[in-house]
Amino acid sequence: MSTLLAQLRTLSTVVADTGDLDAIRRFAPQDATTNPSLILKAAQSGQYDALVEQTVAAVKDLEGTLDEAIDEASDRLVVAMGCLILQHVPGRVSTEVNARLSFDTQASLTKARKLVSLYQACGIGRDRILIKLAATWEGIRAAQVLEREGIQCNLTLIFSFAQARACAEAGVFLISPFVGRILDWHRKANPEIDYPAALEPGVLQVQEIHRYYRRHNYPTVVMGASFRNSGEILALAGCDRLTISPGLLEQLAVSEGVLTHSMVESLERAERPEPLTESQFRWQLNDDAMATEKLAEGIRGFDADQCKLEALLREKLERSAS
Repeated sequence: MSTLLAQLRTLSTVVADTGDLDAIRRFAPQDATTNPSLILKAAQSGQYDALVEQTVAAVKDLEGTLDEAIDEASDRLVVAMGCLILQHVPGRVSTEVNARLSFDTQASLTKARKLVSLYQACGIGRDRILIKLAATWEGIRAAQVLEREGIQCNLTLIFSFAQARACAEAGVFLISPFVGRILDWHRKANPEIDYPAALEPGVLQVQEIHRYYRRHNYPTVVMGASFRNSGEILALAGCDRLTISPGLLEQLAVSEGVLTHSMVESLERAERPEPLTESQFRWQLNDDAMATEKLAEGIRGFDADQCKLEALLREKLERSAS
């Protein structure tokens, strides 16, 4: 009998949710996703020491302030890491726009275009990258512009149906609903409830989004993310893509069983509704306490790890200047 991971590959595209090169080489995913937290972890792991040193050396003599040098070094480092990851996956790498730009459409556009230009300077075309943006109203608007420019996007920190709907209406290539973080909120709010994996709120939400997209013929890809256990993954077998941490990939790789397609699709098709207005989007998001809290928490968390990465680069830049 084949492993659960082998069977999962026949139903969904498996993506590695990590910057760990050893894990990427071992599990041979189609794509890889990164975020500020994973980039920080990778930078601290020692695997990328040479890239960090090369990046610091490349920017230390550039004109401008130290803060500008740190920002430049951060952009170059995430792209350099992405380029290295792309040597080990046949598909794409997702690279995230700085989380502190999540409420600034124009600044997000500027940063996204810069990241794409840095990749292109390294010989990496747009077909190998996805630009990650937080699914705020401003982030979705930035993604809409980028998609029209031929820059495909991964909208992250999806916690509500309103976010998912707005992304599809904006023509976004891919969304990442955060299954495990949704479970975290519900466990805290309802500690007396023991959620079976197949009935977890995050699992049910991904299934709802997937059905809605197919019913209304939206091409936006649904990629389940932020898993807490392998049961969540198995309950979403058949979802377009699943981005999975190395620990859970390992569990699936050593487990056997019979895996079945878990995504139920309605054969009925429906006309698309009018796109959500900004006020409708904001109200529906505000009306969802879980989504509002987890989105804000996620942005703060990514920014905190971005600050830690910048502090690491600051220390190295100051040391090189002394």
